[in-house]
Amino acid sequence: MFIQQNSSSFVDTLRHRRQQLANLIDFPVILWSGSSSPRNFPANPFPFRASSHFLYFAGLPLSNVAIRLEAGKLELFMDNPPPSSALWHGEMPTREEIAEKIGADVARPMAELESWVENAATIAVQNPATWTQQSQLLNRWVLPQSPPQGIDLELAKAIVSLRLTHDETALTELRKAAAATVEAHKTGMAATLQAKLEAGVRAAMEGVIIANNMTISYNSIVTVHGEVLHNEQYHHSLQPGDLLLADVGAETEMGWAGDVTRTWPVSGKFSSTQRDIYNVILAAHDACIAKIYPGVEYGDIHLLAATVIAEGLVDLGILQGNPQDLVEMDAQALFFPHGIGHLLGLDVHDMEDLGDLAGYEEGRERSDRFGLGYLRLNRPLRAGMLVTIEPGFYQVPAILNDPNLRSKYQNVVNWQRLSEFADVRGIRIEDDVLVTTEGSEVLTAALPNDADAVENLVNG
Repeated sequence: MFIQQNSSSFVDTLRHRRQQLANLIDFPVILWSGSSSPRNFPANPFPFRASSHFLYFAGLPLSNVAIRLEAGKLELFMDNPPPSSALWHGEMPTREEIAEKIGADVARPMAELESWVENAATIAVQNPATWTQQSQLLNRWVLPQSPPQGIDLELAKAIVSLRLTHDETALTELRKAAAATVEAHKTGMAATLQAKLEAGVRAAMEGVIIANNMTISYNSIVTVHGEVLHNEQYHHSLQPGDLLLADVGAETEMGWAGDVTRTWPVSGKFSSTQRDIYNVILAAHDACIAKIYPGVEYGDIHLLAATVIAEGLVDLGILQGNPQDLVEMDAQALFFPHGIGHLLGLDVHDMEDLGDLAGYEEGRERSDRFGLGYLRLNRPLRAGMLVTIEPGFYQVPAILNDPNLRSKYQNVVNWQRLSEFADVRGIRIEDDVLVTTEGSEVLTAALPNDADAVENLVNG
């Protein structure tokens, strides 16, 4: 159990977050940390990950724990480890020691929790054993697959308003995650020429993260099939002419995430067609970051990326027509079907367990447009937000071979010209960008993205 945090500033931050919550709601809150799940028998569990909402107010990745928040105070509900656990796990901290480290006002055994649940709001934990317990103790269904209702919805909105921007303690953690993520990507590039499989590059990258005493913030994507957006297969061999797309991020011990994508040539040199598309995506990436300021609509950042990509594809002869008109008809979404990015924080898609409650400004709903339906964030930017910027180009067979889409866009796609770019399955360039009062700061700027610099990193 990780309990190293014990500084007064850490406790002060947690207490400040709790008081901020108390300023927004006038009812008690109970948040569960969750529990580990067995892989095949109880003593062989999957790696445990505490609920992010719990982590935000309790600070430590504790298992089988609940906290009750009211009027800025925190009550810890936790059982002391049985004496027998020392044989397998060593000496474990007591309830009272944990309470001191997180600045709890009261510490009680878990069995007493049922006496303190009246009129309490909560947020469902993804773990089935935990949301079952939540439902039983609160005497109502608390389900991760169902949108929160009543006071649970009020709580969710309050937490969203707090977690949308990051305090200095969070930013310290996020910078640590970004630094480890950058180091992992540099190591992955350098390992590529010697690797035989995608798995070899993945191992090099995740090894750096593990060596920093961190874990991955999501299942790594390290693939020569970059057209599969969430590809988690690593068995393909690395062949000359392939592009390798690596979307890998570190997560700190306290749960804060990094999220970066780079795409590089397996041979150490882009082909002319690969470089042409790469530079289109890099131009969109750079244009978007240059436009990030408080008050700017993130949806407009997405449309800027769409426009720059459309312009680049027109210049290359792949698309035909006026770029603005092409974006209006979502033609660029044939190759850039996802949104420009998302919130980043304790979750890699921060607070996405709440659906669009976090990502979308109140009163806004998802578009049904081909080019906008996967936009994860639709809010005006605010100083203290951390977002990703990740434009891409993909040749997805299910999209490009769809008869309805082929018919709709038959006059704006030069299919013969597109066939000349067959060696570009997928390219994405992603960085983590903090919105500041003056504009933005790229937390992952230490990782080059210029095509020449990327080639140099691969070639050592």
